[in-house]
Amino acid sequence: MTARQSSESTRNLPLSERKRLAPIYAERLSAQYGDPHAALQYADAYQLLIAVILSAQTTDVGVNKATPALFTRYPTPADLAEAEQLEVEEYVHTLGFYHQKAKNIIRACQLIVTEFDGHVPDTMDGLTSLPGVARKTANIVLGEAFGKVEGIAVDTHVFRLSHRFGLSTEADANKVERDLMAIFPPAMWHRVNYDLITHGRAVCTAKRPTCGACFLSDVCPSAFTPPGWRETP
Repeated sequence: MTARQSSESTRNLPLSERKRLAPIYAERLSAQYGDPHAALQYADAYQLLIAVILSAQTTDVGVNKATPALFTRYPTPADLAEAEQLEVEEYVHTLGFYHQKAKNIIRACQLIVTEFDGHVPDTMDGLTSLPGVARKTANIVLGEAFGKVEGIAVDTHVFRLSHRFGLSTEADANKVERDLMAIFPPAMWHRVNYDLITHGRAVCTAKRPTCGACFLSDVCPSAFTPPGWRETP
């Protein structure tokens, strides 16, 4: 969790109020943003997995610039499994924490080859057994690559908006996911992630949310309050 996440606006709303607000948010976000999808560019489950691992603590735009050459050099998990880390680092050095990310994607591919017969696993347990893969990454890969929805991917935008919208007060991403799963029906789990990300990038930004232009400001409990505000328990 980042320092920014730990100081996000938080309102302690009762569960009944969270359940009342959730469908309002979902309906308006869906109407506004149509059919959003992952901004990462990929051709298959392997490329998506590697791209999402690389996207931690950096932008999707940056990842999309780095991965074409990476995937040309290593077109399959087997190819990347046999790569030298220093060479992989040359392809991902523009991304944050690239030493660890290079190590993770190589090791992940080694396990894909040895434990999953060369195929990206299509289960939560299988994906989270790979280095660099937590529930957020696994949820994205399952939903986008395999059409399986087992949860809600909680990235920095989803975390921030969940707190500002009064949908969770938890400081741990997995617990935020649990709170969201309790108030959104399973049919909404996949797209609510992308709706919140899109809204977080376009309107409810980290430093300067544009509440005056937001179509949710009439129901958002944090509208027109400064970022970092916290309710006193």
